[in-house]
Amino acid sequence: MATDPSLSLEDFVAALAPGTRLIGLDLGTRTIGLALSDLGRGIASPLETIRRRKFTLDAEQLLKICAEHRVGGLVLGLPLNMDGSEGPRVQATRAFARNLAEKTDLPITYWDERLSTAAVTRTLIEADRSRARRAELVDKMAAAYILQGFLDRLGYLSRSRDLPDA
Repeated sequence: MATDPSLSLEDFVAALAPGTRLIGLDLGTRTIGLALSDLGRGIASPLETIRRRKFTLDAEQLLKICAEHRVGGLVLGLPLNMDGSEGPRVQATRAFARNLAEKTDLPITYWDERLSTAAVTRTLIEADRSRARRAELVDKMAAAYILQGFLDRLGYLSRSRDLPDA
């Protein structure tokens, strides 16, 4: 069995090329929500949603988007169970990362995504979005929520000097 290609936070930051963005992924069974950081790696913005077909097609589309936006690393939401244990969705995410690592040299890391979709859905309900509009927005907004959490942690660690500047 192939090893998990994800890097620790420290190794991920060390592997990032300067002047590149990060892309956050919310992997669903039918869609992949994408979010993009700014060049300063401080703000995450929803980007788009990929409708899943076959892995190879999905990976090609993702890597094309990464090239277009000068992405230097990928942050995959890790859907842990509420008690922190790993279920089938975590296994699927790790398999996606292993397969993707065979197609790119971009560094990959994970970020705990527990409650991201619930938080985004609640925000959209409060904003009075229709059910159809929520379905259209939730995946890329969940990816932005995941990526923003990661960026906030990077910022905190770099300010406290536990990490080199991201």
